[in-house]
Amino acid sequence: MATTQFFLGVDGGATRCRARLRDSSGRELGCGLGPASNIYLDFDEAMRVVRETIEAAIAGGTATQEIAVGLSLAGLSDEKEAERVAAALPGFARVVAVNDAVAACVGANGLGDGGLIIAGTGSAGIARVGAKTTIIGGRGFWLGDDGSAARLGEAALRATLRALDGLEPASGLATALARHFDSDPLRMSRWASDARPRDYGAFAPQILEVARSGDGRAREIVGEAAGAIAALANALGALGAERIALAGGFGEPLRPFLPPDVAQRLSQPRRDAVDGAILLAGGQLADDASCP
Repeated sequence: MATTQFFLGVDGGATRCRARLRDSSGRELGCGLGPASNIYLDFDEAMRVVRETIEAAIAGGTATQEIAVGLSLAGLSDEKEAERVAAALPGFARVVAVNDAVAACVGANGLGDGGLIIAGTGSAGIARVGAKTTIIGGRGFWLGDDGSAARLGEAALRATLRALDGLEPASGLATALARHFDSDPLRMSRWASDARPRDYGAFAPQILEVARSGDGRAREIVGEAAGAIAALANALGALGAERIALAGGFGEPLRPFLPPDVAQRLSQPRRDAVDGAILLAGGQLADDASCP
C-alpha cells in the first residue's frame, strides 16, 4: 500500500456499471459508466464491462499500479469468487471485491455500524454491527428479491395475464400493462420465456403510477412490495442496526407506500456503493465530495 496514491470504486450490477477515481485526499478525478455487469450471468462479459468502465474513469493516464480498487458486485457471495474477480483485474496495487450490499451499506453509513435496504432491480438488507456483517435477502429473482422492482413487475404481469384469461377481475393495472402485448396472452408468455429481471423491473414506474391513480389491484400488489421492505427494516433493527438507510432506484418511489413508521425510520444514504467501495479499498472521501 506504500505506493497507493489513488482509490477506485466500482459498482457492477444488473442494470449498469459505475466507476469513480479519487486521490488520497478524497478528491474525485474521474468517472466511468457502462452497461450491466452481472458475473453470474456471464463472468467474462461482466469483467470486460468492468475493465472498460475502469479505463473510462482513469482516462487521464493514472498508473494502475498506484491504484487500489474496491469492487462492489451484485450477488458476490464467497471468497473464492472474490479471488476470481481480483485475478481478472491484474496490475493494480490491490483489489478488494465485496457483495454490492456491503459496499452500499458502507457508502450509506460510513465504516461504522449501520444498516441498509437496497430496493432496485433486486432487493436485499444488510446490517453491519460490531464485527459482524449480516445480509438478508438478495437471493435472486427466482427465490428472493421481495420488494424489488423486478418482483413487482412479475407480480403485476401475472395479475395481468390472469385478468386476460378471465381468472380474476379486470383492473386498471391489467388494462395498462396488457397494452404492451396487444392484450395477447401468448405474446406475454413468449416474452416471459426470455425476459430477465431488469425487463420485469422496467414496468415498475408504470405500476406505481397506476397505484397512485387509485387502482385497487395495483395498490394491492405495490402494498405487498412495501410490506416486504418493511419486513427487511424490522429484521435489520432486530440485528441491532439503529441507523438504516434506504437506497436503490426503486426505494424512494416506493417510500410513499411504506407503513408510516417504517418510512420515518429509513434515512437517506450518505454516499453510494461506489464511494463505499472506495472506503473499503482504504480510500478517503472529501468533505465536499458529491454522491451522484
